[in-house]
Amino acid sequence: MNERSIHHLLTQTQFLTSAAKVSQCPPDQGYEIAFAGRSNAGKSSAINRLTQQRQLARSSKTPGRTQLLNFFTLDEERRLVDLPGYGYAAVSQQLQAAWQRELAAYLGSRRCLRGLVLLMDIRHPDKELDHMLLDWASERALPVHILLTKCDKLNRGPALQALARVRQALAQHPAQISLQLFSSSVGTGVEECENQLAHWLGLTAPRSDD
Repeated sequence: MNERSIHHLLTQTQFLTSAAKVSQCPPDQGYEIAFAGRSNAGKSSAINRLTQQRQLARSSKTPGRTQLLNFFTLDEERRLVDLPGYGYAAVSQQLQAAWQRELAAYLGSRRCLRGLVLLMDIRHPDKELDHMLLDWASERALPVHILLTKCDKLNRGPALQALARVRQALAQHPAQISLQLFSSSVGTGVEECENQLAHWLGLTAPRSDD
């Protein structure tokens, strides 16, 4: 499968199943990419934009379906996973702790997981729980690709400045991190994100740094 096919493959994505616990996940095989981020960072919108399916991943301003690990299949051996949003202030600390335990269990045990897409609202990036997720990824030697979402809310100059600030802030983090600007609304950064997904899904050869 050539690298141009990632765009077509993403448009074929279908909902597979939801899991409340790691024990309910599909068989741990093939390629899996997880999308994570604070509640309302834009995970569902990003998945919908990448797959060109408006209602594939359901977005909501209140916790509900996003309490679950939602699996989407691209083909027989490749999946995307929408992880529970974290940091939602309106739920109890006990429930937040339960979500964090499941996130940690998933990230720590899922051997087919090839990469983590971490979404941060460009206006509120790099929060404490984001660092917790990066720490988990570092322990697993799991690469992380950060999408600074909703970049269309800022002018080009401020958006680039925010990108530079986050890059500098994470420069010394032990996790393998890459990052970019992204907007589900206007499509900024979609192709760049597709290229990263293609690499993690085993569709392209590794690229050397420029």
